[in-house]
Amino acid sequence: MEQRVLGTAGPVSAVGLGCMGMSGSYGPVDRAEGVATIHAALDAGITLIDTGDFYGMGHNELLIAEALTGRDRSDVVLSVKFGGMRGPDGAWHGFDGRPTAVKNFLAYSLQRLGTDYIDIYRPARLDPSVPIEETVGAIAECIEAGWVRHLGLSEVGADTIRRAHAVHPVADLQIEYSLMSRGPEATIFPTTRALGIGITAYGVLSRGLLSGNWSTARTIAPGDFRAHAPRFAPNNVGANLALVDALTTVAATIGASVAEVAMAWAFTRGDDIIPVIGARTPEQLAGVLAATGLDLDDAQLAAIELAVPSAAVAGTRYGAPQMAGLDSER
Repeated sequence: MEQRVLGTAGPVSAVGLGCMGMSGSYGPVDRAEGVATIHAALDAGITLIDTGDFYGMGHNELLIAEALTGRDRSDVVLSVKFGGMRGPDGAWHGFDGRPTAVKNFLAYSLQRLGTDYIDIYRPARLDPSVPIEETVGAIAECIEAGWVRHLGLSEVGADTIRRAHAVHPVADLQIEYSLMSRGPEATIFPTTRALGIGITAYGVLSRGLLSGNWSTARTIAPGDFRAHAPRFAPNNVGANLALVDALTTVAATIGASVAEVAMAWAFTRGDDIIPVIGARTPEQLAGVLAATGLDLDDAQLAAIELAVPSAAVAGTRYGAPQMAGLDSER
């Protein structure tokens, strides 16, 4: 597995494994299959494992702990998001970035993950009621104490990045980035690159739209996040799948699947970008990892971007209330 430098966090695998989907975000899951997928990722050379303490209300961290049993902890870079507030019914109640909450969330994550440190710790979103300097200051104290190795951010804009970095060096920013979500290119990536901050890009396959397996006839399972995602809404999904059809045609000329082409495109966007893939089964993982060996020339890249012009994508990546709360979209 190729290595890339993730800001101050240093070398990690060029691909990360995002574990959110293993804890019900995309519908019913099989615990054993989730563990098997993590094992397959580690065996393939993936070292970066990403989670959130609110994924399945702790389920995801416990799953990862089970999968890492017997493995060398120093071989794994654990990236953990915190701050998401949820009720017993799974409802969202905002984000908490208060310094006391930071340390509380961290204590529970360390226990669930069965480790005495987390490699990269990041607020999942900006808490509008707490200055970013206070949240980052609390994480810096956790770094000084040895409970955290590096500071990360998630879905924040250029101004917030600069303010956070002034308090403590930021290792990486986690943000959605794909052929269908190219917003970070305008102001966020120039800012992270100027400051030496890495990028962990999630949603590279646009939550399944670019997988080549979605159709207008597909039924969305109960509890699946995509039931509320505008790009999957009946009035938008047809237009988005037309873009996928165009990309499929390009992929056929390259001799690859549409998912491989979408992933390979992401690899070309800069050595500072590490795609985080959300595979839920070893088979899905294997299919996506095939893209790491796919080289694209300039003509192929131009054809790919022509097939999926970002302005033609129908629907925002989250619903209106969630979009309004994203600092990265301001």
